[in-house]
Amino acid sequence: LQQRRGLRLSAPAAIQVTVRDALNQALDEELERDERVFLLGEEVAQYDGAYKISRGLWKKYGDKRVIDTPISEMGFAGIAVGAAMAGLRPVCEFMTFNFSMQAIDQVINSAAKTCYMSAGSIAVPIVFRGPNGASAGVAAQHSQCFAAWYGHCPGLKVVSPWSAEDAKGLLKASIRDDNPVVMLENELLYGVPFEMSEQAQSKEFVIPIGKAKIERPGTHVTLVSHSRPVGHCLEAAAVLSKEGVECEVINLRTIRPMDIETVEASVVKTNHLVTVEGGWPQFGVGAEICARIMEGPAFNYLDAPAVRVTGADVPMPYAKILEDNCIPQVKDIVFAVKKALNI
Repeated sequence: LQQRRGLRLSAPAAIQVTVRDALNQALDEELERDERVFLLGEEVAQYDGAYKISRGLWKKYGDKRVIDTPISEMGFAGIAVGAAMAGLRPVCEFMTFNFSMQAIDQVINSAAKTCYMSAGSIAVPIVFRGPNGASAGVAAQHSQCFAAWYGHCPGLKVVSPWSAEDAKGLLKASIRDDNPVVMLENELLYGVPFEMSEQAQSKEFVIPIGKAKIERPGTHVTLVSHSRPVGHCLEAAAVLSKEGVECEVINLRTIRPMDIETVEASVVKTNHLVTVEGGWPQFGVGAEICARIMEGPAFNYLDAPAVRVTGADVPMPYAKILEDNCIPQVKDIVFAVKKALNI
């Protein structure tokens, strides 16, 4: 009626959605869309998930689609891989990726390699997901970043979301992919609200795996990051902007396959590169980016050596003041940018 009268209808505005709710939406929509999809893991059903990611799904879909498992990562990861080989599309939740070490044989030797070893005749469409990297006050055995670990392995796809849109779009894309995908979330981001566009509110919204996003355009230096440090990079860029330094901030989104083309194009423009990650420096994601830039056409455009900002090369301490000094902070990124620019 309003349209008939010639009145302009406003489109639904962007809304604020937490990463937790975005993941919940993605799981709900994919469980509804495809009856082959099911979720399993510790406390995902009756308890609504250790982090409430699966809140309400057990009541809606029942025991066959949302399954509580014993505390046995090797066991339930193996069940999930077998189910994927048999034609289902499991989402296997690890309460933290530190516990995925108990199941790494299933993830690497069973899931990642089977398609290749069967000459493409056996697909393994499975998603391994859960919180990754340092949380707060959980010490060394619960604070590793596994982006480099899993990104090292051919046969896997590895995604690492930052915002609510990243979380929803990448999880939906991962569930629909015919390859095994490791989705590395961040516990400290679960409760953080982000703006979600009208497009992202659609049930068909997916983010292509393997495509980075420029979160902030800039001209003086390229900042490349993934997961929670993307937010730190944006904060550092805001600080540096007041000093006349414009940073281009790239959110990798995917660790493997890595969108090195977007990074190269940015480096060609800015002539400087700083990588930022929460993981350890040796053989890390930043090390891989630096190597790829050195080996490619963008190397000739660098006006200074690339600089890496990483977690400290030690097991994570429990004491808060030590923990804070082991995780990259905004001041560390600002310092690295000034080092790269020699200012």
